Amino acid sequence: MKEVSEQLNKYQKKNLKSELKKGYVDALKKPEFKKLITLLKVKEEVALKYTSKLEETSLDLVNCSKCKSLYECTNKIQGHVFYPDVVDDELEFNYVPCKYHKKEQKILDSIKTEFFEIPLEIKKAKMADIDLTDKNRAPINKWLSKFFKDYQNNKNLKGLYLHGSFGSGKTYLVSALLNELANNGYKSVIIYYPELLRSLKEAFDDNSFPERMKVLLEADLLLLDDIGAESVTSWNRDEILGTILQYRMDNKLPTFFTSNLNIKELESHFVTKNQAEEQIKARRIIERIKQITDTQELISENRRK
Repeated sequence: MKEVSEQLNKYQKKNLKSELKKGYVDALKKPEFKKLITLLKVKEEVALKYTSKLEETSLDLVNCSKCKSLYECTNKIQGHVFYPDVVDDELEFNYVPCKYHKKEQKILDSIKTEFFEIPLEIKKAKMADIDLTDKNRAPINKWLSKFFKDYQNNKNLKGLYLHGSFGSGKTYLVSALLNELANNGYKSVIIYYPELLRSLKEAFDDNSFPERMKVLLEADLLLLDDIGAESVTSWNRDEILGTILQYRMDNKLPTFFTSNLNIKELESHFVTKNQAEEQIKARRIIERIKQITDTQELISENRRK
């Protein structure tokens, strides 16, 4: 019985080796695969054990040869190549960042602003890249430039409540200012407001709520992006937003808002029930926003199209 088992194992191993050899030989017929094997200088008996993984690598490399930017990447892991290292006559595979990913990461590492779930375009926003040809933006560009100059000498300036049409570039404009000041050494925080409220709820579970709130309260410059897009509750209106506004108002820290709603519409948004008490609470929030910001409107083409 033992002899039969041993013979069966030998047969299975021989059959497996034959299958591996066949798969390897078939793969070598592909120029990109053969080129990879030549580049790695790996022994055949080692390479044939990793044929499928090496084929994945060669496919990634072919994709990379046609790619012109990080956003065109079609590899399994964006901006990475599944690539092997030869270690003690074996292959160890890892996802290695491509040149476009490295370039993007270098840009991100240079950014001093702190973000909560903000698109890459906003993280990279610069005042030098602001479109100056759009006349609708002229008053806002002027306000931003003045703030940038004045802030160097006076840290207790009013922020901005910027409202207007969808996709007009409100977030980009304010973010460009805050990023510029962050690069000058000031602590800037840019937050997508609806996502902030969600993350703060989760923060109760991991005990990070006090730390997150501290960042919001004490930042030199704070942007609450897309306020008015959230679902309002008494908790997030009074305990979260009210607390942030009160602290920053008391300490004269510039606070910025972007919204698709004007101030009057935002006040209605904050009324959760048709009761006099609710209207008073909503008005209290609005008065704080008015006290710490100038108001500008931007009606322009939808740049997201």
